[in-house]
Amino acid sequence: MAFETKEEVLEKILNMERPLCPHCKKQMSLWEVPDIAFGDGLGWGTPYLFVCFNDECSSFKKGWDEIQETMEHVASYRCINSPGCDNFEYMPVFSSIGGTGQMLDDNVLDMREATKEAMKQGFSLLTDFYISKDWDEILKILLDPIQPARVRLKAAEMVGELGDVDAIEHLLNHKYSSPILTKAVEDAVAVLHERHYTRECPHCAEIIKKRATVCKHCNKAVPKG
Repeated sequence: MAFETKEEVLEKILNMERPLCPHCKKQMSLWEVPDIAFGDGLGWGTPYLFVCFNDECSSFKKGWDEIQETMEHVASYRCINSPGCDNFEYMPVFSSIGGTGQMLDDNVLDMREATKEAMKQGFSLLTDFYISKDWDEILKILLDPIQPARVRLKAAEMVGELGDVDAIEHLLNHKYSSPILTKAVEDAVAVLHERHYTRECPHCAEIIKKRATVCKHCNKAVPKG
């Protein structure tokens, strides 16, 4: 059985005609299902749904009173539709802005497409530079904050595998936007030291040979590596 990726599912849904809410006849919005599903606790079996976010929808307006009377909770319903299905269901919301954070409007979709294209180009460049063993260009991609995170993570791995000792100072004297990328850079530095049999002087932080007993930069004795 062939399984579709989330991107493939989204591409298929974008080619569908968005349904109209059966209660207010307004076009429903595309909505990304959060990683932690709520409701029945099992999720909806799809990464995307169509949801009516019209606050004037009769279903949404009546839902406040219905839930208060039956469950004594302050909540209401949003009408939902699973792409490709004819039936409409409902999900609970606890405020008028509930769920709007996962709403995918045209701007969000454009940004996703731009990021996807940037990743494609970034990985293509990394492949070319890796084949030519041009670690300096790979390092530039790693240090470029405009590059997608996944591209920079891969660049860090490649610099560790291909880079010279000179790469260490560039890596350590740069600030990174996320703990994950910071950890990837630390791992790359460790690999560089291992590959070149070097370490950092505990006194002056300059790079020295692993077997050195005296730092050639500050002339202080260092413990054996």
